[in-house]
Amino acid sequence: MRDARDKTVIVRVERRVMHPVYKKFIMRSKKYAAHDERNLIKGGQVVRIEESRPISKRKRWIVLGGDTGPAVSAQETGRAAAAEKKSAAKKPAKPRAPRKKAPHAAAGAGR
Repeated sequence: MRDARDKTVIVRVERRVMHPVYKKFIMRSKKYAAHDERNLIKGGQVVRIEESRPISKRKRWIVLGGDTGPAVSAQETGRAAAAEKKSAAKKPAKPRAPRKKAPHAAAGAGR
């Protein structure tokens, strides 16, 4: 999110889509110019926007509100929660017995 212009913020909306061939999730993003009447939103914040009447050539969105902290996407908070859950639920690993080495083939037997 950028706030370089007066009463305007540039909001980047990110989404995850599956690649049609490789079936891997990739991030796609799109930028929207949104109207911030009171200039309350600062760069790096997570905001909610809503479609509205055309305000200028590019602005067709208005800012509904935002958080007060730095930008943290829903994915990052979900990942952090999942990592905490995994680490809390993980049992200590059992010590494994050493692996036996495979016998070597006789030298020159494969010729």
